[in-house]
Amino acid sequence: MQIDVPTSVGPGRLTVSAAEHPAAVLWMGHGAGGGIEAADLAVLASRLPGEGITVVRYEQPWRVADKRVAARPATLDVAWQETAPRVRALAGDLPLVTGGRSAGARVACRTATALGARGVVCLAFPLHPPGKADRSRLDELLEPAVPVLVVQGGGDPFGSAALVASEVGAAEVGASAAAAAHRIRVVEVPGADHGMRVPKASPLGAAGVRDLIASTVAEFVRAVV
Repeated sequence: MQIDVPTSVGPGRLTVSAAEHPAAVLWMGHGAGGGIEAADLAVLASRLPGEGITVVRYEQPWRVADKRVAARPATLDVAWQETAPRVRALAGDLPLVTGGRSAGARVACRTATALGARGVVCLAFPLHPPGKADRSRLDELLEPAVPVLVVQGGGDPFGSAALVASEVGAAEVGASAAAAAHRIRVVEVPGADHGMRVPKASPLGAAGVRDLIASTVAEFVRAVV
């Protein structure tokens, strides 16, 4: 089911993959380089409804308008937040978990508290622009006060799983550092790049990557709701 949702920055679109007897709703946004057809988002929409989790994927207005360049972060947040009431109406009394891949994960982290999300799912969180370790988005990852799952490629040029885990653990935020590290769980997809692709020689393979992502996210959602 697709639902067009008007916002002050243009119409966005929700694609709903409904569970027959849902226990929770997972609302996911896409990245700056692609849409909701990304393999990791697609596997969640395909498999999680069978686990009792309705998956709602959101296409930002810039993507619906077929533009090639993503909107600025503040604009992404506006569209996401203005769409939240429609998602809440879909969810009804069900608990809501938000998330996204790459830029969509950043949006979910920045808005989780305002939207009252039970948890945040980050696929391929872009910790640093490639080759620019001085430009960190760690503060966004630390922002949610709820549990955060980061599913990260071992070879992601935007920040490997090991690097994300290390920076979260070493965050210099005073007394909240230990709490932040405890809230944030980082799961590595061995050898995967930013698009969750693995080398042909990888023992995991594309099917294994899909299995790992689907099972890890389903487990996390069940745990936080």
